[in-house]
Amino acid sequence: MEREKLKELTILALEASFIAGKKILEVYEKTISVDYKTDGSPLTEADRVSHKVITDCLQITGLPVLSEEGKEILYEERKKWEYYWCVDPLDGTKEFIKRNGEFTVNIALMKNNQPITGVVFQPVKGVAYAGIEGEGLYKVSAAGRHELNENTRVKINSNSEERILRVIASRSHKSSETESFIRNLDSSEKSIELLNAGSSLKFCLLAEGAADIYPRFAPTMEWDTAAGHALLKSVGKNIFLHPAGNEMVYNKPQLINDWFIAR
Repeated sequence: MEREKLKELTILALEASFIAGKKILEVYEKTISVDYKTDGSPLTEADRVSHKVITDCLQITGLPVLSEEGKEILYEERKKWEYYWCVDPLDGTKEFIKRNGEFTVNIALMKNNQPITGVVFQPVKGVAYAGIEGEGLYKVSAAGRHELNENTRVKINSNSEERILRVIASRSHKSSETESFIRNLDSSEKSIELLNAGSSLKFCLLAEGAADIYPRFAPTMEWDTAAGHALLKSVGKNIFLHPAGNEMVYNKPQLINDWFIAR
Protein backbone atom coordinates (compact mmCIF):
# COMPACT_ATOMS: atom_id res chain seq x y z
CA MET A 1 0.00 0.00 0.00
CA GLU A 2 1.36 3.44 -0.96
CA ARG A 3 2.42 5.72 1.90
CA GLU A 4 -0.02 8.49 0.99
CA LYS A 5 -2.90 5.99 0.97
CA LEU A 6 -1.75 4.68 4.34
CA LYS A 7 -1.75 8.22 5.72
CA GLU A 8 -5.24 8.82 4.34
CA LEU A 9 -6.52 5.69 6.09
CA THR A 10 -4.79 6.72 9.33
CA ILE A 11 -6.48 10.12 9.22
CA LEU A 12 -9.80 8.37 8.58
CA ALA A 13 -9.19 6.21 11.67
CA LEU A 14 -8.30 9.33 13.67
CA GLU A 15 -11.51 11.08 12.64
CA ALA A 16 -13.56 7.95 13.42
CA SER A 17 -12.00 7.77 16.88
CA PHE A 18 -12.76 11.45 17.54
CA ILE A 19 -16.42 11.04 16.60
CA ALA A 20 -16.66 7.87 18.70
CA GLY A 21 -14.93 9.62 21.60
CA LYS A 22 -17.51 12.41 21.53
CA LYS A 23 -20.32 9.84 21.77
CA ILE A 24 -18.50 8.04 24.60
CA LEU A 25 -18.24 11.27 26.59
CA GLU A 26 -21.97 11.87 26.21
CA VAL A 27 -22.54 8.55 27.98
CA TYR A 28 -19.73 9.29 30.46
CA GLU A 29 -21.54 12.41 31.65
CA LYS A 30 -24.70 10.45 32.48
CA THR A 31 -25.43 7.69 34.98
CA ILE A 32 -23.54 4.70 33.61
CA SER A 33 -25.57 1.51 33.20
CA VAL A 34 -23.43 -1.63 33.18
CA ASP A 35 -24.20 -5.03 31.69
CA TYR A 36 -21.92 -8.04 31.93
CA LYS A 37 -20.67 -10.36 29.21
CA THR A 38 -20.53 -14.13 29.60
CA ASP A 39 -16.92 -13.91 30.83
CA GLY A 40 -17.94 -11.47 33.56
CA SER A 41 -16.35 -8.40 31.96
CA PRO A 42 -18.40 -5.19 31.88
CA LEU A 43 -20.22 -3.72 28.88
CA THR A 44 -21.78 -0.25 28.67
CA GLU A 45 -23.87 1.79 26.28
CA ALA A 46 -20.65 3.61 25.37
CA ASP A 47 -19.13 0.38 24.01
CA ARG A 48 -22.10 -0.16 21.73
CA VAL A 49 -22.43 3.45 20.52
CA SER A 50 -18.72 3.74 19.82
CA HIS A 51 -18.69 0.49 17.85
CA LYS A 52 -21.51 1.66 15.59
CA VAL A 53 -19.88 5.04 14.94
CA ILE A 54 -16.53 3.48 14.06
CA THR A 55 -17.93 0.79 11.76
CA ASP A 56 -20.08 3.40 10.00
CA CYS A 57 -17.01 5.59 9.43
CA LEU A 58 -14.78 2.76 8.24
CA GLN A 59 -17.26 1.13 5.87
CA ILE A 60 -16.21 3.56 3.14
CA THR A 61 -12.94 1.59 2.87
CA GLY A 62 -14.74 -1.65 2.05
CA LEU A 63 -12.45 -3.51 4.46
CA PRO A 64 -13.79 -5.94 7.08
CA VAL A 65 -13.79 -4.98 10.75
CA LEU A 66 -12.73 -7.35 13.53
CA SER A 67 -13.79 -6.36 17.02
CA GLU A 68 -15.43 -7.87 20.05
CA GLU A 69 -18.77 -7.14 18.45
CA GLY A 70 -17.75 -9.20 15.43
CA LYS A 71 -15.74 -11.91 17.12
CA GLU A 72 -18.11 -14.63 15.91
CA ILE A 73 -16.86 -14.27 12.33
CA LEU A 74 -15.62 -17.72 11.37
CA TYR A 75 -11.87 -18.23 11.11
CA GLU A 76 -12.39 -19.88 7.71
CA GLU A 77 -13.59 -16.48 6.50
CA ARG A 78 -11.16 -14.33 8.49
CA LYS A 79 -8.03 -16.18 7.39
CA LYS A 80 -8.59 -15.01 3.80
CA TRP A 81 -8.27 -11.34 4.75
CA GLU A 82 -5.16 -9.47 3.60
CA TYR A 83 -6.25 -6.10 4.96
CA TYR A 84 -8.76 -5.49 7.74
CA TRP A 85 -9.49 -3.17 10.66
CA CYS A 86 -9.01 -4.37 14.24
CA VAL A 87 -11.07 -2.21 16.60
CA ASP A 88 -11.67 -1.83 20.31
CA PRO A 89 -14.43 0.79 20.54
CA LEU A 90 -13.85 1.30 24.28
CA ASP A 91 -10.65 -0.05 25.75
CA GLY A 92 -10.61 0.18 29.52
CA THR A 93 -14.29 -0.20 30.32
CA LYS A 94 -13.38 -0.68 34.00
CA GLU A 95 -11.58 2.67 33.96
CA PHE A 96 -14.63 4.21 32.24
CA ILE A 97 -16.90 2.90 35.01
CA LYS A 98 -14.47 4.19 37.68
CA ARG A 99 -14.53 7.57 35.91
CA ASN A 100 -10.75 8.01 36.11
CA GLY A 101 -10.43 9.04 32.44
CA GLU A 102 -7.97 6.28 31.53
CA PHE A 103 -9.93 4.69 28.70
CA THR A 104 -9.28 4.82 24.97
CA VAL A 105 -10.61 4.16 21.50
CA ASN A 106 -8.33 1.80 19.54
CA ILE A 107 -8.30 1.38 15.76
CA ALA A 108 -5.62 -0.52 13.82
CA LEU A 109 -5.24 -1.30 10.14
CA MET A 110 -3.89 -4.80 9.65
CA LYS A 111 -2.01 -6.36 6.75
CA ASN A 112 -1.20 -10.07 6.68
CA ASN A 113 -2.04 -10.34 10.38
CA GLN A 114 0.25 -7.51 11.53
CA PRO A 115 -0.66 -3.89 12.36
CA ILE A 116 0.68 -1.36 9.85
CA THR A 117 -0.99 1.72 11.30
CA GLY A 118 -2.87 2.39 14.52
CA VAL A 119 -4.70 5.07 16.46
CA VAL A 120 -5.19 5.27 20.23
CA PHE A 121 -7.44 8.14 21.34
CA GLN A 122 -8.08 9.25 24.93
CA PRO A 123 -11.46 11.07 24.83
CA VAL A 124 -11.14 12.75 28.24
CA LYS A 125 -7.93 14.54 27.22
CA GLY A 126 -8.91 14.91 23.57
CA VAL A 127 -5.54 13.60 22.40
CA ALA A 128 -4.72 10.75 20.04
CA TYR A 129 -1.52 8.94 19.15
CA ALA A 130 -1.13 7.63 15.62
CA GLY A 131 1.65 5.32 14.48
CA ILE A 132 2.45 4.39 10.88
CA GLU A 133 4.93 1.70 9.97
CA GLY A 134 8.01 3.35 8.49
CA GLU A 135 6.67 6.87 9.14
CA GLY A 136 6.88 7.41 12.90
CA LEU A 137 4.62 8.42 15.78
CA TYR A 138 2.25 11.37 15.82
CA LYS A 139 0.25 13.12 18.55
CA VAL A 140 -2.91 14.84 17.36
CA SER A 141 -5.49 16.95 19.20
CA ALA A 142 -9.14 16.30 18.45
CA ALA A 143 -9.72 20.05 18.62
CA GLY A 144 -6.92 20.90 16.17
CA ARG A 145 -6.09 20.15 12.55
CA HIS A 146 -6.04 16.43 11.92
CA GLU A 147 -2.71 16.35 10.11
CA LEU A 148 0.23 13.96 10.18
CA ASN A 149 3.31 16.11 9.58
CA GLU A 150 6.41 17.41 11.33
CA ASN A 151 4.27 19.62 13.56
CA THR A 152 2.46 16.61 15.03
CA ARG A 153 5.37 14.15 14.98
CA VAL A 154 6.46 12.98 18.44
CA LYS A 155 10.08 13.43 19.47
CA ILE A 156 10.87 10.15 21.22
CA ASN A 157 12.45 10.36 24.68
CA SER A 158 15.48 8.17 25.24
CA ASN A 159 16.18 6.58 28.61
CA SER A 160 19.49 4.99 27.64
CA GLU A 161 21.60 7.22 29.90
CA GLU A 162 19.31 7.15 32.93
CA ARG A 163 19.81 4.77 35.83
CA ILE A 164 16.09 4.03 36.13
CA LEU A 165 14.15 1.24 34.39
CA ARG A 166 10.56 2.44 34.09
CA VAL A 167 8.15 -0.50 34.17
CA ILE A 168 4.53 0.17 33.30
CA ALA A 169 1.71 -2.17 34.28
CA SER A 170 -2.06 -2.34 34.11
CA ARG A 171 -3.99 -0.34 36.67
CA SER A 172 -6.87 -2.86 36.87
CA HIS A 173 -5.46 -6.18 35.59
CA LYS A 174 -2.15 -6.76 37.35
CA SER A 175 -1.59 -10.47 37.93
CA SER A 176 0.62 -12.18 40.49
CA GLU A 177 2.80 -13.38 37.60
CA THR A 178 3.31 -9.80 36.44
CA GLU A 179 4.23 -8.69 39.94
CA SER A 180 6.70 -11.58 40.24
CA PHE A 181 8.31 -10.65 36.91
CA ILE A 182 8.76 -7.06 38.04
CA ARG A 183 10.32 -8.14 41.34
CA ASN A 184 12.78 -10.39 39.51
CA LEU A 185 13.93 -7.91 36.89
CA ASP A 186 17.68 -7.63 36.73
CA SER A 187 18.17 -4.21 38.25
CA SER A 188 21.88 -4.42 39.05
CA GLU A 189 22.57 -1.37 36.89
CA LYS A 190 19.24 0.45 37.13
CA SER A 191 16.69 1.01 39.86
CA ILE A 192 13.07 0.06 39.09
CA GLU A 193 10.37 2.69 38.82
CA LEU A 194 6.82 1.31 38.61
CA LEU A 195 4.18 3.19 36.63
CA ASN A 196 0.49 2.34 36.28
CA ALA A 197 -2.00 3.26 33.58
CA GLY A 198 -5.27 1.97 32.24
CA SER A 199 -6.18 0.71 28.76
CA SER A 200 -3.83 1.27 25.81
CA LEU A 201 -2.35 4.36 27.42
CA LYS A 202 0.45 2.01 28.49
CA PHE A 203 1.43 1.54 24.85
CA CYS A 204 1.32 5.31 24.27
CA LEU A 205 3.71 5.97 27.15
CA LEU A 206 5.98 3.17 26.00
CA ALA A 207 5.98 4.39 22.39
CA GLU A 208 6.90 7.97 23.22
CA GLY A 209 9.62 6.90 25.64
CA ALA A 210 7.96 7.72 28.97
CA ALA A 211 8.20 4.03 29.95
CA ASP A 212 10.67 1.29 29.05
CA ILE A 213 8.92 -2.07 29.43
CA TYR A 214 5.35 -3.35 29.76
CA PRO A 215 4.92 -6.96 30.94
CA ARG A 216 1.42 -8.40 30.62
CA PHE A 217 0.84 -11.83 32.12
CA ALA A 218 -2.94 -11.70 32.13
CA PRO A 219 -5.53 -12.26 29.37
CA THR A 220 -5.95 -9.76 26.53
CA MET A 221 -7.71 -9.96 23.20
CA GLU A 222 -6.30 -9.03 19.81
CA TRP A 223 -8.26 -5.76 19.63
CA ASP A 224 -6.77 -4.78 23.02
CA THR A 225 -3.24 -4.69 21.59
CA ALA A 226 -3.34 -4.16 17.81
CA ALA A 227 -3.43 -0.35 17.76
CA GLY A 228 -0.86 -0.05 20.55
CA HIS A 229 1.34 -2.54 18.74
CA ALA A 230 1.23 -0.30 15.67
CA LEU A 231 2.38 2.67 17.77
CA LEU A 232 5.35 0.67 19.04
CA LYS A 233 6.33 -0.63 15.59
CA SER A 234 6.26 2.93 14.23
CA VAL A 235 9.21 3.80 16.50
CA GLY A 236 11.14 0.52 16.28
CA LYS A 237 9.68 -1.09 19.41
CA ASN A 238 7.64 -4.28 19.55
CA ILE A 239 5.54 -6.82 21.45
CA PHE A 240 7.10 -10.20 22.14
CA LEU A 241 5.27 -13.25 23.40
CA HIS A 242 6.43 -14.62 26.74
CA PRO A 243 8.25 -16.89 27.20
CA ALA A 244 8.53 -17.82 23.48
CA GLY A 245 10.10 -14.51 22.47
CA ASN A 246 8.55 -14.26 18.98
CA GLU A 247 6.59 -11.23 17.80
CA MET A 248 2.86 -11.17 18.49
CA VAL A 249 0.67 -12.11 15.52
CA TYR A 250 -3.04 -11.58 14.88
CA ASN A 251 -6.13 -13.08 13.28
CA LYS A 252 -5.52 -16.40 14.98
CA PRO A 253 -8.20 -19.12 15.18
CA GLN A 254 -8.61 -18.10 18.84
CA LEU A 255 -8.48 -14.32 19.29
CA ILE A 256 -7.02 -14.32 22.79
CA ASN A 257 -3.39 -13.23 23.17
CA ASP A 258 -0.69 -15.14 24.98
CA TRP A 259 1.31 -13.42 27.71
CA PHE A 260 3.64 -10.76 26.33
CA ILE A 261 6.33 -8.21 27.04
CA ALA A 262 6.28 -4.92 25.14
CA ARG A 263 9.59 -3.09 25.04
